[in-house]
Amino acid sequence: GLRLLRTGLVLEALIPSVLEQKVTTDEAYRAWRLLVRKYGEPAPGPAPDGMHVMPDAHAWSLIPSWEWHRAGVDDKRAATILRACRVARRMEEAADMTPAEARKRLELIPGVGPWTSAEVVQRTHGAPDEVTTGDYHLPGIVGWALAGDRTADDAAMLDLLAPYGGQRHRAARLILLSGRIPPRRAPRMTPGNIAAL
Repeated sequence: GLRLLRTGLVLEALIPSVLEQKVTTDEAYRAWRLLVRKYGEPAPGPAPDGMHVMPDAHAWSLIPSWEWHRAGVDDKRAATILRACRVARRMEEAADMTPAEARKRLELIPGVGPWTSAEVVQRTHGAPDEVTTGDYHLPGIVGWALAGDRTADDAAMLDLLAPYGGQRHRAARLILLSGRIPPRRAPRMTPGNIAAL
């Protein structure tokens, strides 16, 4: 089985999820690493050199626009994070709500939709049934693993995951961890470099 963690830390899940919107995983990880190292505090206790903890909401709100740009974060994602930081206390209350209620609360922030809210409650609530919809790759991966259909869309993916009701997110994560993905049909797309614009 796969243990799903429940962090209860909404902003700590929301900001990386927003950074992951519409970019590759590598681009999102790079942005997170650059921003946390520059604006976060050194990790307390015995920790490796260079390890930092995430900045608090106030510190995120003080990051100048050019630093977001240097980290490869477009204006729309930066603005979404700043809006979330302005209501950070209200967002943290979502940790004590049901996953469905938490998603509604999160989606009140412009720029946070079903994809982002699902990603957040998966981390904050350890929600085993909250499937990410609207993902570019996930439906094709699930479709390929369960039905040999690389062209599956969200509706087809949800149909394929229906037998795992109550555990659909866990089932999708196990499929991702299995490495069973459709064979590539084209070269990897070169990520854009927002910082070079």
